[in-house]
Amino acid sequence: MIRLADVQRARQRIRHSVRNTQLSRSRNLSEACGAEIYLKYENHQITGAYKERGALNKLLQLKPEERQKGVVSASAGNHAQAVAYHGQQLGIAVTLLMPKTTPKIKIANTRGHGAKVILHGENFDEAYEEARRLEAEEGLVFVHPFDDPYVIAGQGTLALELLEQEPELDAIVVPIGGGGLIAGIAAVVQSLSPHTRVYGVEAEVSASMRRSLDAGEPQVIEGARTLADGIQVKRPGEITFAMIQELVEDVVTVSEEELVRAVLFLLERDKTLVEGAGAAGAAALLAGRIPNIEGQRVATILCGGNIDLPVLDLIITRGLIMDHRLMRMTFRLPDRPGSLAELLQVIASSRGSVVEIQHHRIFTRSPYWEAKVTVTVETQNRDHGDEILETLTAAGFPPDELEDEEG
Repeated sequence: MIRLADVQRARQRIRHSVRNTQLSRSRNLSEACGAEIYLKYENHQITGAYKERGALNKLLQLKPEERQKGVVSASAGNHAQAVAYHGQQLGIAVTLLMPKTTPKIKIANTRGHGAKVILHGENFDEAYEEARRLEAEEGLVFVHPFDDPYVIAGQGTLALELLEQEPELDAIVVPIGGGGLIAGIAAVVQSLSPHTRVYGVEAEVSASMRRSLDAGEPQVIEGARTLADGIQVKRPGEITFAMIQELVEDVVTVSEEELVRAVLFLLERDKTLVEGAGAAGAAALLAGRIPNIEGQRVATILCGGNIDLPVLDLIITRGLIMDHRLMRMTFRLPDRPGSLAELLQVIASSRGSVVEIQHHRIFTRSPYWEAKVTVTVETQNRDHGDEILETLTAAGFPPDELEDEEG
């Protein structure tokens, strides 16, 4: 069990090399949730995630002969970057095993910090097993991404900052993967602010901690791929599980759609970029998963901001579709001059913005006197989309097909 004193010692070790990140009230999230919501910007760390805290604290504990041998670890990305960056600063050779599915930006950044990167397996656990094999075979020191006392204590330094920045918090909402971050935070909160409730958030499709808590012991699950790749693990840690079981109020889950909405909300409304895992706490708040927070002071951790641009582009598009700000409609129009122009004029009169048009006269099963036209329209919101549909129908252009978030 990690104690407050362990975290305080970790803070003294790492304080000159890890950023004390900003905590700010989010007006938009506060209004959406009916509470005072504060965001802790760990996506502003040097490597874009909180993982630096625990990784550096662990590396600083190594004996000279261990530093000489070098270290090995496994990670879906953020821990890898943290170990690589601080290993480079300390002159320690670093080997990282990363899943083949790791976002490209995390792989590139890890290599950019001078680490040897080996892509292995389809998920964290397969990369982890290979890293442990190399540990034994090459005599390297393994730096666990979450189930290590020094790593947990390092992550807990975040809570020391948080409670200094906002001492009167009623709740803290923390993304959970293996559990290192929430275990460190909970250890600090228990000692310094015992009235503050700590909640964990997992991706619904990969909720190993929630399943383990229900079973009363760590469980192995075969989770599906998730947007929150940074918190996807098959099995929680032994140390972290015991601490979470004792110190954490509850662990809730969020869907992939809720993660998409949260990433988009934070980007568009709060002007901050986070990855799927980094948005998990905000997703839980927006979805109403955290109970009894009305009017209370609640903080959540934006634990990482490393996201591939193609993934971000997809999230933005999917989010707009879910909010009915993008609609794709298919029409069967008379194949005569002017019919397409008439359709577009109706859309324009309703203040819809046409993004894309596909006009098929040949490769279609429609009768030869018809053309199949698919129009993608940008709207202001759901109500505006409904208004456009009503106007089209009244003008004699009812869509033959309508594609929204239900497909």
